[in-house]
Amino acid sequence: MTASSGAAGPRDGPRGHRVLRLPAGRSHQSRSWPLRRIVATFAWAAGLLVVVASALGALAVHGLTDARDTLVDRIVPAQSAARELSAALADQRGGVQAFLAGGREIGLAQYTRGRDAEAQALETLRTLATQDDARPPDADVDAVETAARTWRAEYAEPAIAAARAGAPLPAVDRGDALFESVRSANEVLLADLRRAQAAGWERLEAAAWSAGLAGIAITAVIVAFLLSTTLALRTAVLRPISLLAAQVRGVVSGSRDAQQTVGGHGPREIIELGEDIDAMRLHILRELDAMQQANRQLGEQARDLERSNRDLEQFAYVASHDLQEPLRKVSSFCQLLQRRYEGQLDERADQYIGFAVDGAQRMQRLINDLLEFSRVGRTTAGLGPVGLGPVVRAAAHVWETTVAETGAEIVVDELPEVRGDRTLLHQLFANLIGNALKFRTTGVSPVVHITAAPGPGDSWEICVTDNGIGIEPEYAEKVFVIFQRLHPRDAYGGTGIGLALAKKIVEFHDGRIWVDTGPRTQPGTTIRFTLPAAPQAGSSTTNGSPAVENETFA
Repeated sequence: MTASSGAAGPRDGPRGHRVLRLPAGRSHQSRSWPLRRIVATFAWAAGLLVVVASALGALAVHGLTDARDTLVDRIVPAQSAARELSAALADQRGGVQAFLAGGREIGLAQYTRGRDAEAQALETLRTLATQDDARPPDADVDAVETAARTWRAEYAEPAIAAARAGAPLPAVDRGDALFESVRSANEVLLADLRRAQAAGWERLEAAAWSAGLAGIAITAVIVAFLLSTTLALRTAVLRPISLLAAQVRGVVSGSRDAQQTVGGHGPREIIELGEDIDAMRLHILRELDAMQQANRQLGEQARDLERSNRDLEQFAYVASHDLQEPLRKVSSFCQLLQRRYEGQLDERADQYIGFAVDGAQRMQRLINDLLEFSRVGRTTAGLGPVGLGPVVRAAAHVWETTVAETGAEIVVDELPEVRGDRTLLHQLFANLIGNALKFRTTGVSPVVHITAAPGPGDSWEICVTDNGIGIEPEYAEKVFVIFQRLHPRDAYGGTGIGLALAKKIVEFHDGRIWVDTGPRTQPGTTIRFTLPAAPQAGSSTTNGSPAVENETFA
């Protein structure tokens, strides 16, 4: 069944595209199974296979785990305890011999420690002991304990008591014979444990072999099931889907006419999918015309905006550049009038001439600042590795006279190497240091502190802190707007472009600048901004540590 059948067929739409009227319901009757029935059948078969495989795997794993636990958790600890028991018995004998030979209490202490270690080892062995062939029998442990107790009762304890009393010592041969019985009993215990270990290894290998066979059998059954499932799904599902996908790819690639109907066959859901795809095809054709029209309009608007921005930048540059000459002439003649006729006219005339000179000078500073603002990003030779240490030192020397007059102190911590334009970065730090020195607190020597820390991503966060008059949080965004001033011109000079220029330079370097409005323990302003880190190959830093040493300018 296709989308062009019956009353639900297509009709001609705008621009020659055919528009589909969607059918009210599905009219086909397929003799094929629906996909959900096919999937359910394979799901039941897979579930049964998983249950059987899980049971076989669980049995194999249980046998392997039990064999491993017997060997690791029972036999190996028992062998370790038996070796500790041998060492404890040797310590007892050595301690008795040392005490009898020299009468030193250190030998008696060794004997006592050996008895304590023997008791602990026997307790461990009894905890692990059963009558099966996987762990040491109680009889071996009892034999060692009985022999050791006999040796102590008939030789060790009497010998120690006789040595303390100064009486004749028991016969040494008798003690050696008794201790040989102890050693023989312990050797029997160790031999039984070795046999138990060998039996445990055999059991573990048999369990591992059984688990391997079970895994091979499960894998073979799963592979057979997957192959049969793949073949059935390929015939019943994948081939019809591939044919439908080939029609769709033909429409997408252009090798098939987009006006040609797309349809499917096979399971019921694939036929319905073909109808839905055909309906979507027609809807996309309609939307494509509208989108192309919108893209054309957006392209024209983008070109207009780009041209407008370019014209504005050119206008700002040309205007500020071309105004230099007439303004320089006005300023020069006003200053000439001031020097030549000052005091020869009345006081009001001198005042007017002063206003003219001041206005011309302020206009010249404003035009120079506008010229610098418009040049950002236009005259740069490109971005490259720049060490901030030398740049900040050069920017600080610009204000050498102000630093000397105000007793200011500029503290520069270790600074990293970034990717940027050296000239613009010098201008950035010169503006920020100049602002910190200009907006100082009366009667307080300015202190400017410049630090750096790793920023988000592959960047550095630079911090410029001063102890000046500060910026209120509500003006934290306003200060970066061009020509915005927070104070009267007669209180603090300037054109109101400094921080706007700093923002433009930072954004040219794909960074961000802001005023830190967080709580402070001392008055002042903290301005933070980010700069991209220099490439690793050209970086002079190691493990993210800046490479320029601390420096203070005062």
